[in-house]
Amino acid sequence: MPPALPHHARMPPRDPTASSTAPLPVRYGHADTPLGTVLLSGRGGRLTGLHFTGHRRSPRTGPAWVRDEAAFDGVRRQLNEYFAGRRTRFDLPLALGGTPFELSVWTALQGIPYGATASYGDIAHSLGRPGAGRAVGGANGRNPISIVVPCHRVIGADGGLTGYGWGVDRKAWLLDHERRGAHPERGRASAPRRP
Repeated sequence: MPPALPHHARMPPRDPTASSTAPLPVRYGHADTPLGTVLLSGRGGRLTGLHFTGHRRSPRTGPAWVRDEAAFDGVRRQLNEYFAGRRTRFDLPLALGGTPFELSVWTALQGIPYGATASYGDIAHSLGRPGAGRAVGGANGRNPISIVVPCHRVIGADGGLTGYGWGVDRKAWLLDHERRGAHPERGRASAPRRP
């Protein structure tokens, strides 16, 4: 039976310091993980992106971006705990920007428990749109905050690993890491070759 997934997007309250005419600057930093370095981005103290660097899907920092490694100390700490097997749930302020459907999918992703998986169809059903498996796949692929919003936990209806924007090797590693963390008697995952 698929895991119960939330039906409503829970968005953080609007930042009261944000001006409607001048957007907050994008701050960015980096974190090293067993799967490679990730680029972290945020606005107003909220995480807006987690992307593996050196990949065609990774955003490029622009002139309006401000490097601020200290702003991401909490994110790095939670990522380190996750990769060390001491954290099964992230507790970070997020600012996800997308369509209402994308936001509902990304919220559903956060409802898939650590060590578990769900299919695209499971998520579509949980959203009351049973025929929207392909649209769920598209929204899953546009998730801007990988790992923290666990798009890697979505698999094919047949249980197979379907595409993952950061590489199927990384997806397999993350799923194995979580399964072993949920069942410590299975040992630890070893890092895949970097793409």
